[in-house]
Amino acid sequence: MGTPAFAVPTLRALNEHGEINITGVVTALDKLGGRGRKELQESEVKRAAIALGLPIMQPKNLKSDDFNRTLRNCNPDLIVVVAFRMLPEKVWSIPRLGTINLHASLLPSYRGAAPINWAIINGEVKTGLTTFFIDRTIDTGHIIDQVAMDILEEDSAGQLHDRMMVAGAGLTVKTVLAIKNGTFSIKIQDDHKVSKAPKIFVEDCEIDFSKKAADVYNLIRGLSPYPGAWFTFHDQVLKIYAAKIFNAKLDLSPGVILSNGSSILLVGTEDYPISLEIVQLEGRKRMSVGDFLNGFRLNESEITAELADQ
Repeated sequence: MGTPAFAVPTLRALNEHGEINITGVVTALDKLGGRGRKELQESEVKRAAIALGLPIMQPKNLKSDDFNRTLRNCNPDLIVVVAFRMLPEKVWSIPRLGTINLHASLLPSYRGAAPINWAIINGEVKTGLTTFFIDRTIDTGHIIDQVAMDILEEDSAGQLHDRMMVAGAGLTVKTVLAIKNGTFSIKIQDDHKVSKAPKIFVEDCEIDFSKKAADVYNLIRGLSPYPGAWFTFHDQVLKIYAAKIFNAKLDLSPGVILSNGSSILLVGTEDYPISLEIVQLEGRKRMSVGDFLNGFRLNESEITAELADQ
């Protein structure tokens, strides 16, 4: 069971393993998207399942009798969930060996919908992946296996996501085989070590330049490429997809703009300025800061020759 690209390597890895037989794939309904939202778009998992010749189920209601009847007819020994909806008990209790989930953190740290984003936003240098048995509450089930991963200083959420979806496939196959062979053990989550990774909303993405540069930098990379950190720039929303800390002390107050007018665009923070690298002004496409400055008229007070040779 899964929907986005994060689940596709796991689907493929399970399908390729000779000891594992996939009897069905459950994914989200097709949704309208594309230009004008007039085209039906299939989930990444559905496209992969079609390519692999696997039977597909797209239930509107996971609690419906028809879906549950169809699922039981697949006679699954185990259900594997990767980036899908919360399952009702009448679904996750069907397989005789249980239902497992792949989660993108080292549980019980970062329980919730956005563990990759929040780990980077909070400046973590380590994270990982967890397989666990699903129970009645979200991300609380008994842990089966885990693998640790480094978060690199320059990692965006997108870059970490792409590494994790590959590593997650290997961990899930290992877990499924251990369950099949009865060689697994479980670990109960320590509720004293829980941290949360809730769903991210637009207001969570607004940049507060009164914070230290490191915190601003972590927010930007933790929200890149989606949903994107933003701030109000000349009365418009400017999203930032890549930036770096400008390691030179300048007398630049938090939120104040300074540029050389062609290739450098700085914003002051509590300590060091943030140098914007990839941006998107509302209603325009994403571009390098150089291209952006070539087509945007800054105020004279925001341009200085001091940065001309940087």
